Amino acid sequence: MHATLQRHVEDGYTPGLVALVRHAGREYLESLGTMAFDDTVPMARDTIFRLASMTKPVTAVAAMILVEECRLRLDDPVDPWLPELAGRRVLRTIDGPLDDTEPARRAITLRDLLTFRAGYGEVGMFAPGCPLHQAQIAARLPLVEWIFDGTPDEFMRRVGALPLAHQPGERWLYHLACEITGVLIARVCGQPLSRFLRERIFMPLGMRDTGFFVPDADIDRLPTCYGRDFATGQVVVLDPARGGQMSRAPAFESGAGGLVSTIDDMAAFGRMLLGGGALDGERILARPTVELMTQDQLTPAQKAASPFFPDFWEDLGWGLGVGVFTARRDIAGVPGRFGWDGAFGTSWWVDPTEDLVCVLMTQRRPDALVIPALTRDFATSVYQLIE
Repeated sequence: MHATLQRHVEDGYTPGLVALVRHAGREYLESLGTMAFDDTVPMARDTIFRLASMTKPVTAVAAMILVEECRLRLDDPVDPWLPELAGRRVLRTIDGPLDDTEPARRAITLRDLLTFRAGYGEVGMFAPGCPLHQAQIAARLPLVEWIFDGTPDEFMRRVGALPLAHQPGERWLYHLACEITGVLIARVCGQPLSRFLRERIFMPLGMRDTGFFVPDADIDRLPTCYGRDFATGQVVVLDPARGGQMSRAPAFESGAGGLVSTIDDMAAFGRMLLGGGALDGERILARPTVELMTQDQLTPAQKAASPFFPDFWEDLGWGLGVGVFTARRDIAGVPGRFGWDGAFGTSWWVDPTEDLVCVLMTQRRPDALVIPALTRDFATSVYQLIE
């Protein structure tokens, strides 16, 4: 594993990374490279990373806490808490004009949001330039706008002004439903999403460095975030540490991509789910809830109608806020393994079969909409450690 990960640093793909594997009570840690290409400060175990979409499983766990408390139900309409979503209209065709709609056949539910079947999502991935995609861009709603620059109420106002891309429950669309889930949690609890996450998940699990921004006292622990400028072909800074997006408290706490965290914090979150919802005597969820979350919730027809990465659905499904392996096509593709990756190079997975939690942290956006070689090589290296 050391030699494999070191190659990705030495070839200049990323300035540095941290990786942690916990297997059957044993731990393996790698900390390689530096905090930036033009820096000599080494990556460290306590480095704080932008999680991007690795935030999504955390938000899903928060929602399921409310389900267990019967403050939300999976199949009840969310309209009482999100009136902006009441009386939805649905596009007749995805590339049609915004006023060519029909009524939604039913209300949106929490299950729709957690399974990404609510009718909201990244339509630009399969219908770029269509009127709905253009309207999303104008409203600053697509994923590439990371992070929405208004308040939660303004976010919901803009979402509610747009029609659905499809009928609720019909197909899977990435990202936007999880942002809506974060707002839903805050409204149900009557407090900011950050406070609920801190009190109900982060503090019980000892996740001291996880939140929606990095305090000034810790800003030197945040690395520079890089990605390729597709116009010039050059690798550029996407987000600096000081003065960047994560150096201040946001107006909108993004439940789909706004958290920062450390390797140990995310390992603790994984160990909790591996332990059936509990860690070191602190119970976050019940075991049956974790089992439900980590089962594939999508039908073959829904997958066929939901394009994403090339061959994505060949061995993956989607549970309640997490990706789930459904078939074994390579060494690391163990059915039942669940987790998710982030757009800035983070990766977090749990494998109950092998008693395994693995976390990779770097800050380099992939050059294309595919799982990067670094992430795939890390997964392979994890499983070659197992006897």
